[in-house]
Amino acid sequence: MIIQAVSIADNGGSLNCHLSDGQITRFHSIWLRDNANDDATKSSGNGQRLITIQDIPETVVICSARFADNRIIIRFNDRDLDVAYDPAWLMSHCYDKDRSKRSCWFADWVETWDGRLGKSLPSAEFDMVNTDSRSLYGWLFNLRKYGFAKLENGPVKSGALMDVAGLFGFVRETNYGKWFEVRTEVNPVNLAYTGLGLQAHTDNPYRDPVPSMQILYCLENSAQGGASIVVDGFRAAEVLADQDADAFALLAGHCARFSYEGSAGVSLHARRPMIETTPDGEVITIRFNNRSAAALTDIPYEYMQPFYRAWRLFAEIIDDVSMQVSFKLAPGDCFVVDNTRVLHARNGYSGKGSRWLQGCYPDKDGLYSTLAAMEKETIAV
Repeated sequence: MIIQAVSIADNGGSLNCHLSDGQITRFHSIWLRDNANDDATKSSGNGQRLITIQDIPETVVICSARFADNRIIIRFNDRDLDVAYDPAWLMSHCYDKDRSKRSCWFADWVETWDGRLGKSLPSAEFDMVNTDSRSLYGWLFNLRKYGFAKLENGPVKSGALMDVAGLFGFVRETNYGKWFEVRTEVNPVNLAYTGLGLQAHTDNPYRDPVPSMQILYCLENSAQGGASIVVDGFRAAEVLADQDADAFALLAGHCARFSYEGSAGVSLHARRPMIETTPDGEVITIRFNNRSAAALTDIPYEYMQPFYRAWRLFAEIIDDVSMQVSFKLAPGDCFVVDNTRVLHARNGYSGKGSRWLQGCYPDKDGLYSTLAAMEKETIAV
C-alpha cells in the first residue's frame, strides 16, 4: 500500500493518509512533530533527537499538509518551517492498526522451527564469512532468523571463538572469564564440565541481564557420543500456547527463580518468568535450565500445582525428539545460539577420547546492529 493523498483531521490534531487500497491510516500531530527530520530536531550526523518532549507544545497542531516532489510537506503551529516526510518511511512506521492483544507472537524476523530444520541447517564456511560480505550477511541473517547457526572449518586453535564473535559484536566477560573451557574436570564447578548428558537449556538464567548469545567452538571431539542438540524455545512456547493456553499464561505470568553458587565468591540469583513476553504479548525471552532452578516462591498457593503441571508440559515439549536438531561438531566447527531463545544440549560421552569446546557470551545487540548497518549499505543475499 502507498500513500496517494493526505488531509488534515481533528482540527489539526492528526493527519489522514489516504492509501491506494482506499483505506486511511492516521498519524497524530505530536507524533509527526516529534519525528520531524529537520536539523533543529534531529542531528544530521547520528539521527539522535536534539529536543525533549517538553520542547514540543501540548497544543501542537498541523497548519498545512501537501504532497510535493514525492514528499509530504507539513507545517506546524509552533514554528515557521516546512517539514518533509518520506511516505515510505511513514508507512513503515505506521501505528494505526489493530491492537487486539495476542498472547504468543514473535518479531517479524523470527521463523520458528523444529527437528525438520536438521535437513537444512543454517551454516556457512569460516573462510567465506571472513572474506565475503554477502556470505557474512547471509549467515548473520539466518542467525537472527532461526536464533541458531553453524560455522564450519575454522582454525583449530585456542581462542578462535573470539574471531567468530568479532564478526558481529563484542563479548561479555563473566565469572567464567572472557571465554571458558568445556571439557571434563575432576572436580567440576558446573555439570557442563563433566561427560554427563545435559537437558536442553538456556545458559545462565541466574544472571540479570541474561547473556543474550553464546558461541561454542570445538577444538577436540574424539570421544564417543557428545553430539550437540539445539531446540527452538520460541517454537516450544508456540506449541505450549496452542496445546494449553492456561499453561502458557502461568509460565509467562509468574516469575520462576534461578541461582548459582558453584564457585567461591560467586552468588548469582535472578527472578524472571520462564517465558517472558512484552505487555502486548510478544515472546522475547525463554529461561529454561533445570540445573539452575531455585525454589519457587512467587506463585500464589492456589496456582502452584497448576504451575508445576505447566512446567512439566513445557519440559516435555522441549524434550520431544521431534523438536530437536542434532549434529556433531568437528574440530574447527562452532555453533552460535540466541541464548534468549534457543536451548542447547548434548548427549553424554565416554571417557575414551576427548571432547574440548570453548564458549563465550557475545551480546545480541551487536548482531542486530551489524545486520542493520549492512542492510543500510544495501548488502543483500
